[in-house]
Amino acid sequence: MTLDDLRVFVAVCRAGSLSAVARELTCTQSAVSQRVKRLERETGVSLLERQARGVVPTPAGRVLCEAAADGIAGLDLALRRLGDLVHGESGSVRITTGSTTVRHFMAGAIVSFRRRYPKVNLEFQTESSSRGCLGALIAGNLDLAWITLGGPVRGVEQRPVAELPWVLAVRAGDPLAARSRVEVSDLAEIPLVRLPPNSTSGGQLHAALAELGVRAGSGTGVADWDTALLLAELGLGRAVVPALPGLPVPGDDGPLRLVPIPALPPLPVGWAARRWDALPPLARAFADTVAGTLRGDASPEGDPVARRE
Repeated sequence: MTLDDLRVFVAVCRAGSLSAVARELTCTQSAVSQRVKRLERETGVSLLERQARGVVPTPAGRVLCEAAADGIAGLDLALRRLGDLVHGESGSVRITTGSTTVRHFMAGAIVSFRRRYPKVNLEFQTESSSRGCLGALIAGNLDLAWITLGGPVRGVEQRPVAELPWVLAVRAGDPLAARSRVEVSDLAEIPLVRLPPNSTSGGQLHAALAELGVRAGSGTGVADWDTALLLAELGLGRAVVPALPGLPVPGDDGPLRLVPIPALPPLPVGWAARRWDALPPLARAFADTVAGTLRGDASPEGDPVARRE
């Protein structure tokens, strides 16, 4: 049994396919299968079950996959920290985010961080949802995920950074555009442009409306908040969206209006990591820089690299 055997096995469990992992590793499906069979000989149990559309781990396979994934993640983080010790303030910080996160939450922090650590590479892996970000964080060699915070996730530690109030985005001239606030009852049966309920933020909005006894009408579905804002600006619908940092405040002559909805609970966003205490110092420094920038701090507190200088 080797570390590479375990890495391949975890990848197969995640992908549900021997051939998909073989393509990713540019090897044959037989080579992938041989690694799994070696693990089965070592453990004495069947680890994978073949189904019509691929493979799934057996109960024993799930036990090994979870343990191996945790161990590999810890080892990868340790190797990253050793690399930081060797190379000093150089290397890379790997972040997974949604498609609009960098613009709204990280633009200023990236500039500040690069001034402090010009030799550090920031690598971003874009996912379509917070669930996708969490999956990539757990499965990949990533440091941080910026997500909409939800319930606990096994093997992941979450840290809140900001709470975003909800607003109704409407085109100027809409009957609701002149309001100073919108009540949730005003949203009843209104077709809304919004993210699907199975997304973390879309699900939280759907649950909040339901708890308040409001059922919004079925409208256009979009993949991100920027698209929802654009459709509202074009007059193609109304959108309930979080008040994203960096979003321009529409002027009196602009085509878009953002009307607060104070009755809705704010949307929590923040960082996720597999283990905060095992993060490389530069990754913690970047996470603190983003949090400090959003709070308006001149120099983020808790910067582990800054303390070392």
